[in-house]
Amino acid sequence: MDKLMDPELFKALAEPTRAKLLGCLIKCSRPCSVTEIAECCDIDFSVVARHLSMMARSGVVDAMKEGRTVWYTARSADLAERFRAIADAIEEWKSSDCGGEDCCV
Repeated sequence: MDKLMDPELFKALAEPTRAKLLGCLIKCSRPCSVTEIAECCDIDFSVVARHLSMMARSGVVDAMKEGRTVWYTARSADLAERFRAIADAIEEWKSSDCGGEDCCV
């Protein structure tokens, strides 16, 4: 469980603007430029660029630079797998009989 609870993942998704941007990228399901995302989400270009850069560092999106344009893609399959693993671990721990001292270790 401890390995699955990645603070960088949750930090990347905890900010409302980043969550909105990720939602836009997932729905688009193709690489999008910062300009496209800014227009689609009605958010300032510099804000979008900063948030997407942080999300790329945390592994939530992939970034590919072509010339001066950076194309971002949501790592949808990876995110689904990570959240599915977290959900499975929660279910496993919820049903475990852990009442001893070692539970939180």
